[in-house]
Amino acid sequence: MGWVAAGTDYEVSLESGKVVCRNAKGTRLKSMPKVLKEHDAVVGLRQLAEWLKRHEESCQAEVERWMVRSLPVPAAVLGQVWVDEVWRANLTDVVIVPLAKDGKWQTEQAGLLRDAEAGKGLGIVDLDGESKRLDAQRVAIPHPVLLPDLADLREFATDLGVKQGTLQLFREVWHKPGGETEQRAEAARFSGAKFQQLRHVQTRAMQHGYRVQGGMATLRVWEGGAPIAASVWIGEGDPAYETETGDLFFADPEGRLVPLAKVPPVTWSEGMRLAATLHAGRVVEEEGENQ
Repeated sequence: MGWVAAGTDYEVSLESGKVVCRNAKGTRLKSMPKVLKEHDAVVGLRQLAEWLKRHEESCQAEVERWMVRSLPVPAAVLGQVWVDEVWRANLTDVVIVPLAKDGKWQTEQAGLLRDAEAGKGLGIVDLDGESKRLDAQRVAIPHPVLLPDLADLREFATDLGVKQGTLQLFREVWHKPGGETEQRAEAARFSGAKFQQLRHVQTRAMQHGYRVQGGMATLRVWEGGAPIAASVWIGEGDPAYETETGDLFFADPEGRLVPLAKVPPVTWSEGMRLAATLHAGRVVEEEGENQ
């Protein structure tokens, strides 16, 4: 953005979310002069920076919600938000799939979203590398675990140098094994992660957007019109105490356990992602320790 006068001797601006300052000669200053810290122009820019950050987080969260729930998104909505560069950054190059009138995915017409200018249809690069326009009224932004030939799509995106603002194609995915024994083994795969203090795993969970309550880190996923909570026991009590994580499990809105065999694919994948995220922050013992 441009420069705004702050008194007679300085100008301020907003760059990369921070308020910067220059003097009357146009020289950039390394720090904000004390006399300007409470100036109306500086306070206004700080408030703008905070609003922009919240807006960015809100847009990213909404697009991710569309993806995790594979919600039908009206093309008209994409056209309306496309003019906003923050929305555009989070939507550009996500894989979209047109929906037929009966709601079925038309996966043969999938492509990377490149343009959603209102009145022109949705511009995509299809999986053959051709630029096309879709006239679909609604599209889905599929969760990657639901995308057929995900490995090929990732290779295709890499060849094009795609960098998605919303992590979709390169989001970690876990496919549920077919057998009950294998499912139980996977659900326990990331258990036993040790933390020196309970607060460490609590903080890690919250930083990644997971809810912490009742000794558990939880993520609620809507799939097939119903919510299921994926949870991992992380411990409770004094936050300074050591703790160890438990198995991944799933529960319905009434708190009843959902059998692993009945957990749908996106919920399974996101639950495993939760467990893996917590596990990655564990205390790692040095080689030879405790021997």
